[in-house]
Amino acid sequence: MNGKYKMVILYCLMEFQPVRFNELQRYLKKISDKTLSQNLKELEKDGLIYRKVYSQIPPKVEYSLSERGSSLMKVLDEMCIWGEKNRV
Repeated sequence: MNGKYKMVILYCLMEFQPVRFNELQRYLKKISDKTLSQNLKELEKDGLIYRKVYSQIPPKVEYSLSERGSSLMKVLDEMCIWGEKNRV
């Protein structure tokens, strides 16, 4: 879970799933195509998200949380709560 955007991507998918690439870019605002694409590939490789490709023209791809990714969200929520309580 290294990187600046992975947790934010997971939260977006939790909140708005399924989400298309351009929608994620709008939610994250200042992320480049390359960075978003790389992060999505890594999250998919780790089994935290699903990538669904529709065979149509123009191509359509949607991302959503996997079961493993959903279970991680509980842990991330607890970490956020802990961070809020222990903010200096």
